[in-house]
Amino acid sequence: MPTLLIEDPIFQRHVMPEGHPERPARLQAIAQVLGQEGFAALKRESATRADPRAAELAHPARHVTRVLTAAPSDDFHFFDADTPMSPESLEVALHALGSAMRAVDAVMTGEVANAFVAARPPGHHAEKETAMGFCFFNNIAVAARHAQQAHRAERVAILDWDVHHGNGTQDIFWNDKSVLFCSTHEMPLYPGTGAAREQGEHNTIVNVPLSAGDDGRVFKEHLRDAILPRLRAFSPDLILISAGFDAHVRDPLANIRLTEQDFAWATEAVMEIAAIKCRGRVVSLLEGGYDLQGLAFSVGAHVNMLMKG
Repeated sequence: MPTLLIEDPIFQRHVMPEGHPERPARLQAIAQVLGQEGFAALKRESATRADPRAAELAHPARHVTRVLTAAPSDDFHFFDADTPMSPESLEVALHALGSAMRAVDAVMTGEVANAFVAARPPGHHAEKETAMGFCFFNNIAVAARHAQQAHRAERVAILDWDVHHGNGTQDIFWNDKSVLFCSTHEMPLYPGTGAAREQGEHNTIVNVPLSAGDDGRVFKEHLRDAILPRLRAFSPDLILISAGFDAHVRDPLANIRLTEQDFAWATEAVMEIAAIKCRGRVVSLLEGGYDLQGLAFSVGAHVNMLMKG
């Protein structure tokens, strides 16, 4: 079965103020790499728009309404200093949400082996009731709930290797023993959460902080010792990846020294567990990554490894 790639020019219509790192050029760089001959076997689809109320799978109605009514007719609405919404941002965000759900559908029904969604805005910083950190809705949390409600997945595991802690995903699943959330991230760094002691009400939160300057050797060691065993023991029906690539050595927003080969290794390690525990079912959603070359090369390595599954 093929790997599904969801990409669409609509994701470049989420316009940011000049100089903002979460910019449309990120997806242009990814598209250039994934357009190469080596990726010809991908099953490619355009974005799917979610019904706005699908966001209520992970957020209370008041938060969804707050985001839906914030869209400006011109200029920007700022949820915080880092999280602007431009006139087309809401429509783009709904397509990101719908594409995450479509990827889950395709993987859970066996239509494809696995999937990568090259969408923006990202989602893992969006808490239950707070848009923040470039994120309006928590795409991966909605994807997990959709897998549970539409496909009867009893247990969903989320691995977040973005260099910034997925505080929103942790917030949403803090009290939920049916979702395992594992995160490796730099500390101290935005948003300030993600200490190892943060374990959730049912010990289903696994935070493995990295320190500035840590490289691929340390990253792999932490995954092997602390995260991969938890993924195996949880025996998930689906593994979701919050695939941020801002831990790359070239990235300007952090201080971890990973290379694209490290992301390929991590992808392969997750796929080995998925092959044993959940019929290879993996859905990966783009999160951060702000150096265009580091992002493009890392996504290429990540998707190439997915295709080998």
